[in-house]
Amino acid sequence: MSVFFDQLTIDAKAVKDCLTAEFKTLRHTAAPRLIDAMAYGVMAGGKRLRGGLVLGSARLARGGNNTKNDQKNGAVRVAAAFECLHAYSLIHDDLPAMDNAEMRRGKPSCHLAFDEATAILAGDALQTMAFGLLADPLTHPDGNIRAGLVADLAAASGAIGMAAGQMLDLEAETRGFNLDETLKMQSLKTGALIRGAAVAGGRVGGGDSDNDSGGGGLLDALGRYADNIGLAFQIADDLLDRRGDNTAMGKPTGRDEGASKASVIDLMGAEKAEEKAALLITNAKKILHNTVGSSAPHLDYMINLANFMLRRDH
Repeated sequence: MSVFFDQLTIDAKAVKDCLTAEFKTLRHTAAPRLIDAMAYGVMAGGKRLRGGLVLGSARLARGGNNTKNDQKNGAVRVAAAFECLHAYSLIHDDLPAMDNAEMRRGKPSCHLAFDEATAILAGDALQTMAFGLLADPLTHPDGNIRAGLVADLAAASGAIGMAAGQMLDLEAETRGFNLDETLKMQSLKTGALIRGAAVAGGRVGGGDSDNDSGGGGLLDALGRYADNIGLAFQIADDLLDRRGDNTAMGKPTGRDEGASKASVIDLMGAEKAEEKAALLITNAKKILHNTVGSSAPHLDYMINLANFMLRRDH
């Protein structure tokens, strides 16, 4: 796992450097307070798992060919786009109208560090920045690929993805959700962006939608892999919310239980939920092994990324 963590750190730095360069350009043309709030939201740290998933999927798609510098650099821009979208969702999720959270990653939430109106605008601007990164020819010279990347992020974040999941999460506060409803909500709110990151990474890396026999290709496999790790990630997150330490988590824990949030933990029990999460990770790894073979270059990173979804402590 040490090699994996080293690569995850390298990937996180690449994404941070890309974002730093983008904000440097924006500061010369836009409202400084808005840019400060955007940077506060997206540069605050975190493990950059979605960005790492983009870059890992891109490397897996390229295989042993690491000479395509245009695609390699483009993958970093795709990773940065998904981190911008994720940061936007966190800023809005923390707002008084949503979760009314005071802390994020060990710091005051954006609406408290600035103000509510500025936080809303910062989230909006990060969302549009994400799509701008994907649509830019610097990300990939092929317009069809760029259009596909935009479609990947739109599906992951909009009315059939993350936004729908957030709506269901709000509805779950007013009535009891059963297990199927809760799994659907979590697969949309958290899992959709994770799926989008994996598919977009494979796309910018040159992965195929179909294999030679006409079946699902690498992009399909990456999507199914991500569906599994995304739900496992949310189950692990729910367990951490119940068991975690506020300082380690960088945000208050136990809020979901107090707010009557729908949770797999409540509906299955902690032990059964942990078993389900472990099974999901096993399924994810099997999907990639069956698609690319056990000796494929860069497969280990994706396997260890799946394992990390269960082993993280914050």
